[in-house]
Amino acid sequence: MTDYDNSGFGIEYSDKSFWDKLKAYALIAGREVVEKALILYYTARAPATPAWAKATIIGALGYFISLIDAIPDLTPIIGYTDDLGVMVAALAVVAASVTPEIRAQAKQKLSEWFKEPAAS
Repeated sequence: MTDYDNSGFGIEYSDKSFWDKLKAYALIAGREVVEKALILYYTARAPATPAWAKATIIGALGYFISLIDAIPDLTPIIGYTDDLGVMVAALAVVAASVTPEIRAQAKQKLSEWFKEPAAS
């Protein structure tokens, strides 16, 4: 993916760092955080997503990956609330770029990780 920098957190982002963090902390972060992260990731990878939207997404995912956090991710119960807030805000900004196909792709991956039956 093209390297975008947004608010300094874009530097933290790479496909590898995203997948490493998500795989390592999916169950701890919880379904809602993982779902938002996957939707953002797949939206950023979509060719039709404009550059400004990709920059917003990379900044949000960079924040998720970053070790520098408003609330440390290892803090029990509330550790990922700030990450979720950043991702929800990013999704609101780029909502027009999130297609039903992207949502379905994220839902499929979420079902695999959280051992849920895939939607028909």
